[in-house]
Amino acid sequence: MKICVTAASGILEAQVDPRFGRCPYFVIVDSETTQFEAIPNLASGAMGGAGIQAAQTIASRGTKVLITGSIGPNAFQALSAAGVRIMIGASGTVIEALEKYRKGELEEASSPTVPGHFGTGMGRGRRWGQRR
Repeated sequence: MKICVTAASGILEAQVDPRFGRCPYFVIVDSETTQFEAIPNLASGAMGGAGIQAAQTIASRGTKVLITGSIGPNAFQALSAAGVRIMIGASGTVIEALEKYRKGELEEASSPTVPGHFGTGMGRGRRWGQRR
């Protein structure tokens, strides 16, 4: 089974990156052989839609489990639709996060853990409708 961990770099000793859509790397580990593949997250610099793009990358690799810190609503929906289990609250190194998963110490997300980002960006420094 393929397990993906969001990571700060492409090695097993890398720190878990708590952000799914904006993490620098995905480390995908085969749970049977412990061989791994590091994939740069090309969506991390996207202006918008990073979570959905990242979810497509993970799903296209045949990943069955994602281990991360938190996940937004769009990525959660896309991964859930693809049948990927989402484990949240991960910290430490990739190896440590995998061990926590094996021991059942991570929480499975039943909903997004990061609320929608309404009102950010797009120059909305003031409340909508407020005169400038």
